[in-house]
Amino acid sequence: MSDPDGEIAAMDARIPAIENQFLQEILSCGTTQQVETAVTYARYLNRAGLDSENYPVFLRMLDIENHWVIDALIGADDPATLLSRVQPNGYIVGRMISMVKQWRRGGIFAKNLAVILGVLHSVYRSPRDGLNVHLLTISDVNAIARHLDKAKSQDDSLNRSILDLLDRLSQLTDSDDSTYEEIGVQASEITNAFLDDRKSLKDVIPSELLLTADGRNEVTPRKQKPFVDSSPKGS
Repeated sequence: MSDPDGEIAAMDARIPAIENQFLQEILSCGTTQQVETAVTYARYLNRAGLDSENYPVFLRMLDIENHWVIDALIGADDPATLLSRVQPNGYIVGRMISMVKQWRRGGIFAKNLAVILGVLHSVYRSPRDGLNVHLLTISDVNAIARHLDKAKSQDDSLNRSILDLLDRLSQLTDSDDSTYEEIGVQASEITNAFLDDRKSLKDVIPSELLLTADGRNEVTPRKQKPFVDSSPKGS
């Protein structure tokens, strides 16, 4: 004997999985339609605002690395403070480190890198406290520093941000903890290699990490509209 109520309940239980499948297809940004829909979704997230519950979704959007989507997600906000409404934790820092490791030099969108560096500056403002949140490795330091661009001056905004972060980490050079000391020494050596015209980053960072990306392969939307804050006046 059929059980209509049971069949309805079983089908209803499948809906979240089906919806999630559609969302994952949209966020793949493999087609023009998917990119346009992802941009609309990113704008919705920007309007909704980041909080302690939904921040993993914002991190997922950053990981898409489609600059139209990132523009919509960040909107008129300062990229460096995008995630400042949430207390940094090991999960957030781990995702930031994963991103700088994932993309080769020149392959990461500048606003995305600014978001990442904003989080890292917040966490490692006090290096020892920051390492209690997320313990960096030499590999992590190299991955961050490989995005330095020696063809630009130290006053370039992204170069300056990375160098300031390395300067803070270099404070660990005199640490009694050998792990901390190694991080401080590496940060200091990278800074010296960047600032010294006689040296190359290849002298202190493995050359395979310094390979440059062959451009950015991303699908663009048909209509490229700038972000407009549509929030009511006084809200």
